[in-house]
Amino acid sequence: MNFIQQFLALCSGSSLELLKKSPTDFNKHIGIGGVILFTGVLAALSSGYALYTIFDNMYAAIGFGLLWGLMIFNLDRYIVTSMKKSGNFFKQFFVALPRILVAILLGIVISKPLELKIFEKEIEKQLNTIVNRNKTELQKNIDVRYADLGKPYQTERQEIYGQMTRLRGEIEKASAELEKEIVGTPTETTTGKQGYGPNALRKTALKKEKISELAAYTEQVQPRLLELTKELDQLNVQKEKEIADAKPTEENYNGFAARMQALDELSANNAILGTAALFIALVFISLETAPVLVKLIAPKGPYDFLLEKHEHAFKVFSKESIQIMDIKSDRRLKNEMEKT
Repeated sequence: MNFIQQFLALCSGSSLELLKKSPTDFNKHIGIGGVILFTGVLAALSSGYALYTIFDNMYAAIGFGLLWGLMIFNLDRYIVTSMKKSGNFFKQFFVALPRILVAILLGIVISKPLELKIFEKEIEKQLNTIVNRNKTELQKNIDVRYADLGKPYQTERQEIYGQMTRLRGEIEKASAELEKEIVGTPTETTTGKQGYGPNALRKTALKKEKISELAAYTEQVQPRLLELTKELDQLNVQKEKEIADAKPTEENYNGFAARMQALDELSANNAILGTAALFIALVFISLETAPVLVKLIAPKGPYDFLLEKHEHAFKVFSKESIQIMDIKSDRRLKNEMEKT
């Protein structure tokens, strides 16, 4: 047994002393140890890449990746070693079911960052699409909000302009009536006589009155119009500043969650990519559950019998030790009672 074989056997959580006594099970335990080891390595690479996308720091990513890989390695090793070959298949299956569910969860966790790396080019394009879509939605939401804020000012200004338009209309109407009176056009409000008579004088005075009314109203509302325009201009400046400050860019929308969103949208919109991502996840789930399933499906071998014998011997020794201690305690108690 060379060093690599011993190391892989230790990775499987098996006892080297018992394996030396059961050489037929040696390859099985080495294979399980290899799967556990490479699952830990893949977990380290996966978490390292995930941390690098979050913190953009290589040293932090390497450190945490190694820590996460060791944790997954130790957890997989514990899951496999905690399974014992005893009882029928269904009993073992229900005992192993929580371990299988944990292994599936770990497989999904490990596979996702690696999927992000595999589909990196597609994700970059989708991120650009998401950023542009978010920009449009942000622009729309801000426009609606500031339109509501400026609505009272717009309404008041429109009312003022409407009143000015009405007064101009009255001036135009008075001008038209005066012209018809001077020309002699017969209407209900004119005499039909050509020339500048008394009726034309009244219509001239009415026209001047309407012009004066418009000038007075314009002078009265001019300060308020300036205030309304200033308020609307300030709102427009605030809106542009808020859009510029809050507008997402590819630089600040490039984190782990954003890439997960991009991958999810790509999987939903692209059947081929979604199928590929699913199979990648299934591959890692298979790798993660393989040691547990091998331990569950494989028949009970010499190593399992030796392990059962060793544990049973320890249980018997423990019971005997407890019984001996109880007997000695009873004897001491009896001797003390006889002395008294």
